[in-house]
Amino acid sequence: MKTIGMIGGMSWESSLEYYRIVNETVKARLGGLHSAQTLMYSVDFAEIEVLQSEARWDEATAMMIDAARRLERGGADLIIICTNTMHKMADAVQAAVNIPLLHIADATAAQIQRQGLATVGLLGTRYTMEQDFYRGRLEQRHRLRVLVPGADDRATVNRIIYDELVLGDIRVESKAAYVRIMERLIADGAQGIILGCTEIGLLIQQQDCAVPVFDTTTIHAVAAVEAALATITEGS
Repeated sequence: MKTIGMIGGMSWESSLEYYRIVNETVKARLGGLHSAQTLMYSVDFAEIEVLQSEARWDEATAMMIDAARRLERGGADLIIICTNTMHKMADAVQAAVNIPLLHIADATAAQIQRQGLATVGLLGTRYTMEQDFYRGRLEQRHRLRVLVPGADDRATVNRIIYDELVLGDIRVESKAAYVRIMERLIADGAQGIILGCTEIGLLIQQQDCAVPVFDTTTIHAVAAVEAALATITEGS
């Protein structure tokens, strides 16, 4: 089994989910007392949020590179960044280490394409919904059509993430707001919805949506396990 290096803390609420899913998946695949071999470097999200809001992306990139290098030195065989937004610097992080980085958008696109879908709605932070690093990768590399909510809805999605979900604050009225936003995306042609922030899965589940929901936290964590167990699977 390979060792999964996890850059977490963005927020720790979703990093906790990553750790749970990774270990439950290894147990399901291998049985018995098996659990995952992991390393986690968890950052202080308050520092990250300031860098995001002030567009100090070079400093944020330096922090992610430092975390990745620490994991590599600690013995990680592969790395995952346990958040969608910070994949803005995924290419720079990959260039700074000698072990593979599993990109969350690539893992998600693979799941979407397995279901034969071509048009998806994207929910996430305003950076993920509005900037090109995530939508562009889905559209250009994976040939998906990506829809995002209108400006007011994007503001609502972003506010709920930063004011509630990253704090573990789950509200009925916020779920209802997300459901209405997803319904508008579906009306615009979305065949599926990407939960493109790793905390959204704390609020929205498949039963809340009329089309397939792609929870990036679960998809990414399971992809990391598949990579970690690839040698074992091939040898069995």
